[in-house]
Amino acid sequence: MEKVYIYALAANLSFAFGVQFFTHFARRISSLWVNCFKALVGAALFGVTICLQGGFHPVGYGYAALFFASGMLGLGLADVFLIKSFSLMGPGRTMMIFGFQPLVIGVLSYIAFGQAVDIRKVYAILFFIVCLFIFSLESFKKHGHWNMRASLFALGAIVLDGLGVLITRYSFNNSPGIGTTEGNFYRAVGALLLFAVLSRVKPFHFISKLKGLSRANLFWITLGSAAGTYLSLMFYLEAVRYAGALAAVSGIAITGTIFASVFECLADRKLPSAYLVVSFVFFLAGMSFLF
Repeated sequence: MEKVYIYALAANLSFAFGVQFFTHFARRISSLWVNCFKALVGAALFGVTICLQGGFHPVGYGYAALFFASGMLGLGLADVFLIKSFSLMGPGRTMMIFGFQPLVIGVLSYIAFGQAVDIRKVYAILFFIVCLFIFSLESFKKHGHWNMRASLFALGAIVLDGLGVLITRYSFNNSPGIGTTEGNFYRAVGALLLFAVLSRVKPFHFISKLKGLSRANLFWITLGSAAGTYLSLMFYLEAVRYAGALAAVSGIAITGTIFASVFECLADRKLPSAYLVVSFVFFLAGMSFLF
C-alpha cells in the first residue's frame, strides 16, 4: 500500500509542478498553444516508452477512434478550459474546483450507466458551491467583477475531462490487449488532431511562436510539459496498478490542490489570501463527504 501513496503523491506533485509553467506560458502566449505543445511532448514521450516496452499492440479501428475522441475531450478541450482557468484564477483555486471531479464523474456515470449516486455527494455539492462563491467574492472585492468566466472554464474542464475518462474506461474494457501507456499515447494523438483542426479555425501560430522562444523558455515549458503530462500520468497509472481500489488513489487527490497552492504562492512570492484559506476549509469539508 505504501507504493500506492508514493506513486499517487508523485503524480499530484508532478502535475502541480507542471501547471505553474502552463499558467505562465498561457498568460504569455495562449492556452491553445500551451495545450498543443504539452500534447506533443506527451505523445512523443509515450511513444518512446511504448517502443522501449516492446512496441504497440493491435487495436480495433472503432476503439482506436474512441481513444482519439477521449483525447480530444480530456486532453484537448478540457485542458484548454483548465489552463484558461489557470490564467484567470490561478492554479491553486482552479485545482480546488477540479478536486471535485469525482463528484462530476459520479453524476455522469449515473446518467450514462444508471449507477447510484451516494447521498454524501449531494452534501459535497453544497460545499462546492460555497467554494465557487468565495472565489467569485474575492474577485469582486479585488477587481470589481465576479469573474464567473474562470469558474465556468473550470467547470467545463471538469465535465469534459469526466466524459473523456468514461470513454477511456469503456475503450480499455473492450481492448484488453492495450496497455495504459498505449491508451495515453492514442489520447495524446487525439488531442493533437483536435489542435490541428483548431489551428485552421482559430490560428494560434504554433511554429512561429515556438521559434520565438528563447532556449531557456523552451527548456522550462518542455520540463513543465514532461512533468505535468507524461510523468503525472505515468505515476498515476502505477498507483492504480498497485492499488486494490481506486478509492486508495482518489482519496489523496487533495494533495494536488495543496501542492498547486504552495507552488503558486512560491511563484508569486506571497502568502495565500484569507479567501483562499477559508475556501480551502470548505474544500476539505466537501472532500470528506466524497471520500
